[in-house]
Amino acid sequence: MLRRRRRDTEDQSTSAEYSSEAEPGQQPGGPWDIADDYPEAERIDCGSLLVPVSEGFEIQINVAEEQGAWVAVVQGENGMQLQAFAAPRSGGLWDDVRQEIAANIAESGGICQESDGPAGVELRGRVPAGDENGTSALLQPVRFVGFDGPRWFLRGVMSGPAAIDAAAAATFYDLFAGVVVVRGDYPAPPRELLEIRLPDEARQALEAQLAEEDQGWGLADPFTRGPEITETR
Repeated sequence: MLRRRRRDTEDQSTSAEYSSEAEPGQQPGGPWDIADDYPEAERIDCGSLLVPVSEGFEIQINVAEEQGAWVAVVQGENGMQLQAFAAPRSGGLWDDVRQEIAANIAESGGICQESDGPAGVELRGRVPAGDENGTSALLQPVRFVGFDGPRWFLRGVMSGPAAIDAAAAATFYDLFAGVVVVRGDYPAPPRELLEIRLPDEARQALEAQLAEEDQGWGLADPFTRGPEITETR
């Protein structure tokens, strides 16, 4: 299913506290590099990310000027944003990024703490929720996970109940571990966002849809908020 959606600025907040239960399961070997002998699974080709799909999940591709492009995987009230970045051969980008995220959250009036999870060291926090007037006083939970691969870094951001509840987060840990990153051989400075693109079939369908309408978004400018693909499984 293809659709356009205006940018949502209203987010739900929750009063639930962080679960004290142990995280279920272990990180099953991934995320993976395209050169790895990774396990077979149904995945959607989003350019730099091959994203596994499961029953009940929606996969969306979003573009915004401030954040570039990202893949969002949604299941009910839960979601995870995925982005891959170029990284130095020495790796270790997640340590620095984690500290920067924590500093930004503190500056915005939020709170966060480091914790060990199935994906390794992560950040769990609460950040000011956006509303139509900018930023509200409400805090919404988020959970940041990261993984340093060969010349790339993968970041995932969980929202909704999955940000605080271990059982709700388990499926998204498995999804994160099943992602395959396609870095490419081209040179890129560390932290440069790797390309996110629509799957070929979705692009063709979207271009046909736009061609039938009197006006629509152009696809040439990747930093203009534009079309969104949603694939439901």
